[in-house]
Amino acid sequence: MGCIQSIRCKPKSFRDSIIVLEVNTSIDSNPTSIDESSSVVLRYRTPHFRACARILVPPVPGKETWTIGWIQACNHMEFFNTYGHKGMSSWELPDLRDGKIQAISDSDGVNYPWYGNTTETCTIVGPTKKDSKFTVSMNDNFYPSVTWGVPISDSNVPQLSSIHRDQSFTTWLVAINQATTETLVLQTIRWRMRLHIQPIAQEQPQILGRNEPIPSNAMVKPNANDAQVLMWRPKSADPVVVIPPKC
Repeated sequence: MGCIQSIRCKPKSFRDSIIVLEVNTSIDSNPTSIDESSSVVLRYRTPHFRACARILVPPVPGKETWTIGWIQACNHMEFFNTYGHKGMSSWELPDLRDGKIQAISDSDGVNYPWYGNTTETCTIVGPTKKDSKFTVSMNDNFYPSVTWGVPISDSNVPQLSSIHRDQSFTTWLVAINQATTETLVLQTIRWRMRLHIQPIAQEQPQILGRNEPIPSNAMVKPNANDAQVLMWRPKSADPVVVIPPKC
């Protein structure tokens, strides 16, 4: 129909005009890696959670400044390190644990409320005359160190028997007006990271007080590498030899 000449057409607001063109999110398929090279701590590195979005931003009127990016919060955390029958250590968020809050910021600790300020955000300073496209991306993973010995003990004797971790997060793609703090939630992602590690402390070798006789098969062919077979043992069928012995 067009505009009636005596009435000025009201332009669409920034809220109505910003468009999320594409959002991709995933957790890498590689497994959690475990590093036991230290005699003091066990280290592990989980696969990365990743999120990336392309946004079409309309012209920004006047001197408005908008920041678009990722905000993340932790909704649930279980993080227990068990030391056999001695007990367990646990990282806890008391207010979240006790149900006093629903979530807690997972910001980098500097750029609140943003998860970070490199690839995670972009800022548009008005006035601008044309549409513009931006990409914002983020990633997150766990890379902690867990002591082999009981944390409150002076001993480094390895007693760590289990690591259990289960955390849930909500990640938002958000646009915020820096002057008015108007906040537009453009996309919401929920994700979860779980792991269970059971390191087994190795028994130290023993020098026997009395020698043992050598079995005859320890003196002749085949050796263990040549004699071993790879078996597949399904729950509902007969075992299958996948790789036969070399000998």
